[in-house]
Amino acid sequence: MRASRLLSLLLLLQNRGRMTAPALAAELEVSVRTVYRDVESLGAAGVPIYADRGPAGGYQLLDGYRTRLTGLTSDEADSLFLAGVPGPAAELGLGGALAAAQLKLTAALPAELRDRAARVGERFHLDAPGWFRDAEDTPFLSDLATALWRDQRIAVRYRRWGHDEVDRLLDPLGLVLKAGVWYLVAGGSTGAPRTYRVSRVLSLRTSPGRTHRPPDFSLAEFWRTRSAELRAALWRAEATVRLSPRGLELVPVLLGQLEARAVAESAGEPAGDGWVTATLPIESTRHAESVLLRLGADVEVLAPPELRERLAAVARALVARYDSQ
Repeated sequence: MRASRLLSLLLLLQNRGRMTAPALAAELEVSVRTVYRDVESLGAAGVPIYADRGPAGGYQLLDGYRTRLTGLTSDEADSLFLAGVPGPAAELGLGGALAAAQLKLTAALPAELRDRAARVGERFHLDAPGWFRDAEDTPFLSDLATALWRDQRIAVRYRRWGHDEVDRLLDPLGLVLKAGVWYLVAGGSTGAPRTYRVSRVLSLRTSPGRTHRPPDFSLAEFWRTRSAELRAALWRAEATVRLSPRGLELVPVLLGQLEARAVAESAGEPAGDGWVTATLPIESTRHAESVLLRLGADVEVLAPPELRERLAAVARALVARYDSQ
């Protein structure tokens, strides 16, 4: 435990430069007194670490000192190779850089960890797109990534959901890969960051000026908030349904995990025939009609009445069509 902490302290100074004892203590989740003792131990072991006094002072390593990655545990070495994600990296134009970085990392690892890490690629593979869905065509993804890295403002031609095309001047803030779909998070004339589906970018060129990046912007936090808002906006109503035992099994397969969770939380006790009554979140009556038809005769809609009538109309039309043949 202490050896791992000493290595973490050393790597923090190597990667970040000068750091104060309180800052090191916060990163390592220990007391400042423990940091003092650890620094003394590193110095006694021959590590060229020294302190600058004063308000701008702190601990730092002698210029040019570097340590090799010999302190990685087996799990840490494995996780580094799992984090590579070669498919998305290649889409961003970083496939070659990723391969070179992994090669250098492999060379720096001890022999026993090198063999273990090499087996990761043989046993684990990430396939981001969902089943029966091809990855979207994103010809401007690499250009977006370049503009993002360079903090360049961009002018894009974008196709909105209604199929109308608009011109936008954007400040790229981040790229997100969600279920095989790439999204651009960017600021614009409206001020607040918005999301844009990368496959709908029709043209792109860099524009004079640098990206204005809000100092407190967090891509991960923005995406969590946006996802919650989108879910709340989509699931605007509820439907009360009865599900057969087979229907219960099909909900997570044909509808999704969110719907399955809603059914599990709202389902009552099974009736004598095994059917249960539950509540499902729905986007709209029209959308719910197409979704619930996937369950066939293993679902009965009780409410709202208009949804029940729509499904009944579809059932009557199907009977008429097949009876006529």
